[in-house]
Amino acid sequence: MSALSENLRSDFTKLARAAVRHLAKPWGVLLLALVALHPWPIFAATPPVTTGPILVVGDSLSAEYGLKRGTGWVALMEKQLASEKKAVRVVNASISGDTTSGGRSRLPALLAQHKPSLVVLELGGNDALRGLPLDMTEKNLTVMTQAAKKAGARVLLVGMQVPPNYGSAYSATFYGLFEKIARAEKAALVPFFLKGIADVDAAAANFQADRIHPNEQSQARMLANVWPELKKIIP
Repeated sequence: MSALSENLRSDFTKLARAAVRHLAKPWGVLLLALVALHPWPIFAATPPVTTGPILVVGDSLSAEYGLKRGTGWVALMEKQLASEKKAVRVVNASISGDTTSGGRSRLPALLAQHKPSLVVLELGGNDALRGLPLDMTEKNLTVMTQAAKKAGARVLLVGMQVPPNYGSAYSATFYGLFEKIARAEKAALVPFFLKGIADVDAAAANFQADRIHPNEQSQARMLANVWPELKKIIP
């Protein structure tokens, strides 16, 4: 027992004894009994508030494709959270090659299993690379966003762009659908995941040999693009 607790008990006992001298005996006995039955400290500690994990549902850009384990932007995000004393677990459910259709089919089970407080949706790039209908991509991302919100999670959409050789109309529509969904569903948005990586001079130096996947040195920049929007909505 701490010195403070001992002093508090001593003071309270003195008050109880004084009460016995001045009050009727039954009340004094009751007061002393209360002191005896409640050793100090009598207040239980407040239980810690638990927060569901951050669930990342993405493709190869989040699955550490071609990288050493623990060097991708999601792993760096875990370290950033720890450094800022944010007790939030991260579940990386990203799969290389995944599309929005794949993510949509996987999401219900992931939500039920992990009960996240925040869902990061980093999908759509493979839809564009395969030339899939963009109305399907938009529908899938919308359904995923709605499902995550219904499960009680906040949502962060990670936007992408495609190279100009896909045509200006397709590129503009693809880029705009992320903002469109975010606005309609009141979700947070990273406008362009690879800003400062793919849209700079000598961009090839930021990628692996396939010129599709950012290299290890680019992962910190990817996190830097996500972090400002992420930290706004961390519960």
